[in-house]
Amino acid sequence: MGMRQGRGTRAPAGWAALGMTVVLWSSFALSTRGIGGSSLTLADAAFLRFATPVILLAPLLPSTIQAVRRERPQVLALLLVGGLPHFLVFAFGAQLTSAALTGMLVPGTVPLFVTLLAMARGQTSLPPRRLMALALITAGVAVSGFLVGDGASLGGVGLLLVGGFAWAVFTSGLQRTSLTLLQMVLTICAVSSLAALVLAGSGAMPSHLLAGTAEVGDVVALTVLQGVGTGLMSTLCYAFSVKALGSSRASVGGAVSPVLTAVVAVPVFGEQIGLGLAVALALIVAGVAAFNGFGAAESETAASRRSGQGSAGGVEERPERLALVGTEVGEHLLLELLDARVVGVEEGTSLGREADQHAAAVVGVGAALDEAAALECADEVGG
Repeated sequence: MGMRQGRGTRAPAGWAALGMTVVLWSSFALSTRGIGGSSLTLADAAFLRFATPVILLAPLLPSTIQAVRRERPQVLALLLVGGLPHFLVFAFGAQLTSAALTGMLVPGTVPLFVTLLAMARGQTSLPPRRLMALALITAGVAVSGFLVGDGASLGGVGLLLVGGFAWAVFTSGLQRTSLTLLQMVLTICAVSSLAALVLAGSGAMPSHLLAGTAEVGDVVALTVLQGVGTGLMSTLCYAFSVKALGSSRASVGGAVSPVLTAVVAVPVFGEQIGLGLAVALALIVAGVAAFNGFGAAESETAASRRSGQGSAGGVEERPERLALVGTEVGEHLLLELLDARVVGVEEGTSLGREADQHAAAVVGVGAALDEAAALECADEVGG
């Protein structure tokens, strides 16, 4: 009971964190769309985006290097797709479309591609309500490709869809990695910043930073918006909002962000929200909201049903969870992956009572496990 009360007292902070998350997600789409009108090139923007977190997280480099050496190469490859490859595809697509489409298509299609990847591996089934959500997203993509009109090319829409697929590949890596949240950020950013520097230094991509013609104001703005905002703050804010509010409420952010991006793009870039864009936006936002809300509500309903049953000895029985062995949950962070029932737990770690208020349960995995294991979560459970 105290766990649920704890979440209630943190609700205002959780809503504030979710609001900041939405703003930061929108600022990423808007600032990426605006790169073409600045003194920076795509290589410059990529370097600033990824180098800033490396500098800020530099004290974690030694432990991160050790952790990376223990990680499986195929998992690292999946994670790195979410770095420079995703950024460049996203940025090129943004130059060929509108800010509204940029902020809508990539996050909007991730649930679709994640589901398709999982189905290809035979790892998921589709309840009717989730199937309907994916149908809405697919219809929105079709509308954006054929009815949007001015400000967007079919090639740009295609690139943004590739960007959504790249992020889905990265998400599949999240499910498998043993790296902590900050170790993962540092690894991706370190490799991506070095790759961007090589591309610029070799002449494969132009760089106004190396030429000395980039304006200081543009450098500072992109560093703050993407290096600090997207690179660190959005991840931490979203993790906190999930923990404080629960996944069903926090999932609203994924649906609100494209709307904010489209609205802000009107005064910033002079874009118009025409009929085609409005229809596409409505379909994709509805699909994302339904997809996220269905999974979260399903999990929380099961949790409520189980927690009300009780158990022998007067010990309250907690919700069943799926613990992904090898993924660390920090003291103040909850990293939720594809399914609201999935919580990462580091092998050998016993979490304190404040560690997971969202789950209304505390999980400790003390034994070496080779694969994902279903655990019954009481106040503390050892594997």
